Amino acid sequence: MVAGVKPWPGFVYDFYALLLILHVPKIHSRIFEIFICTTSNLYFGMSPMYSWGVFVLLSLVHVIMTSSVTSRMDDQSENLAAWPFRHLKIPSGHVSRNVKKKNTGIRTFQKKSTTGSQLCQTCSGTVLRRCIQTSSTRHVELTSVRYPDVKRGNYGSVRDSDLATFERLLPGRVLTDSLDGYNTDWLKTCRGASQVVLRPKSTEEVSAILKYCNEKKLAVVPQGGNTGLVGGSVSVFDEIVISTQLMNSIISLDEISGTLVCQAGCVLASLEDYLSNHKLTIPVDLGAKGSCHIGGNVATNAGGVRLLRYGSLHGNVLGLEAVLANGEVVDCLSTLRKDNTGYDLKQLFIGSEGTLGIITAVSLNCPQKPEAVSVAFLGCESFQSVLDIFKESRQKLGEVLSAFEFMDSQTMTVAKENLKLRSPIEDYPFYVLIETSGSNGSHDEEKLSQFLEHVMGTGIVQDGTVATEPTKIQNIWSMRERIAEGLMHDGYCYKYDVSLPLQSFYGLVEAMRERMGTMVTRVIGYGHVGDGNLHLNLTSPEYSTEVMDKIEPFLYDWVANHKGSISAEHGLGFKKKNFIYHSKSKSAVRLMKDIKHTFDPNMILNPYKVLPDF
Repeated sequence: MVAGVKPWPGFVYDFYALLLILHVPKIHSRIFEIFICTTSNLYFGMSPMYSWGVFVLLSLVHVIMTSSVTSRMDDQSENLAAWPFRHLKIPSGHVSRNVKKKNTGIRTFQKKSTTGSQLCQTCSGTVLRRCIQTSSTRHVELTSVRYPDVKRGNYGSVRDSDLATFERLLPGRVLTDSLDGYNTDWLKTCRGASQVVLRPKSTEEVSAILKYCNEKKLAVVPQGGNTGLVGGSVSVFDEIVISTQLMNSIISLDEISGTLVCQAGCVLASLEDYLSNHKLTIPVDLGAKGSCHIGGNVATNAGGVRLLRYGSLHGNVLGLEAVLANGEVVDCLSTLRKDNTGYDLKQLFIGSEGTLGIITAVSLNCPQKPEAVSVAFLGCESFQSVLDIFKESRQKLGEVLSAFEFMDSQTMTVAKENLKLRSPIEDYPFYVLIETSGSNGSHDEEKLSQFLEHVMGTGIVQDGTVATEPTKIQNIWSMRERIAEGLMHDGYCYKYDVSLPLQSFYGLVEAMRERMGTMVTRVIGYGHVGDGNLHLNLTSPEYSTEVMDKIEPFLYDWVANHKGSISAEHGLGFKKKNFIYHSKSKSAVRLMKDIKHTFDPNMILNPYKVLPDF
């Protein structure tokens, strides 16, 4: 140590070491230089030459550690602008408005960290899970209070003797405390007052429960992952919740035919992970896959983002097992592709939302897992351009086209403002997400490249980016799949899921913006162009009867007048049941009611759902 010089206190050096590790942005290079140069001379007793050597060494450590921290932050971030995607090469004669003519066509973006998404770990894979950041479920208004015109049916109430019977049937699997998560829907818009949740493990246990409840006339609500968006999987009053959470076993898999048989409580993402190990895939994919159950998917006839490629569950469910209200088990759990013996009864349960019986097991046709997947994210100036891109994609991508999604600029605003995400391309009125998948990567990529050169050359696409690596593909998809989460940050979300002819598709969004004006925070449109499914969402700080009355029935009238359906894939549940006549004739609804009475004479299965009050 230099004679006569007293070293600085040790905590000073510890403090600066901490700053190095944390990389506090306010500490700039000049401060770093002065600090290290001075303290190394004093503290270590070195000459200025050696102290400068220490400065250089520590500077390198500083840079390495800073890069490491930044890298980790970027790895955990969902900031699209931080990912080094392969960007589209601009065809000759056409220049993106974001790229200067002298550029090579490959654009780079500055890194900027954002908060990552919440993830759900299922099996060996990590999948995006629906997550929300709202107030406690206890603050959600009871459905029976919000909708005072809905009256409780003539059902029994759960007594101590009933609880004793349930405990005997399901030892240790009868819940009576902390039921908020079972009573409140995912959107935090419906809340029931169920006092008991039953968690069976087998079809036999479900049968015993329903037989008893039917005799006592106790109403029940079947519930899977509780990710529904129309209030169909929670109680309205005090109905008993029958949860399929513990019915999560895979029964069999035939790798040759690609046939999977499993219980209804299997989480969709878990099935995807399991099948992936056998080079197969599940034919349905949606944003809630980290939580939703396959039984609920079948009961609501969920569509998802890959219906364009694989078709609906009506075609992919080979068989199912269901329990009727009286406890009778309907065994239609066939794995045959062809069975032309009489009525196809399984189709009655697909999309019935638990009103005809509780689905306990399903058999599914599982396609081969694609060996190569690519995703293109494109920007364009009008919805007509979106339709033109879709037409071209069907013609030029053909068999490799697996998904075609669109988002408007207001949807992207939700991602930016509420989720702190950034688009990998500049701002445009509309965005298109195209996914291709197949068995030959080089062939598929070449086909996609030629398609993109064509649509950019004709001017219907202004800019775009392509991802071929799984992580980057998932990052682009997460932007689309997290929209529902982002909307929750606005407060209350009025959510609509409709089918419309493509020529009228976006007109509904424009009509609602004009009608609502400043009454709502925002009106956004996005969805599956490939199957004509529009997701229309309006938000406000809190639920408003005035806003709701302005939306309904105008929206449903508009859809009906344009030959659409008021429910494309979410079902009717509790919220939409009384608007069923906008899509179905009186004779059709009357026939549905007759079927309901045949299957469930005491009306105990999921009451107040699907069928109208009149």
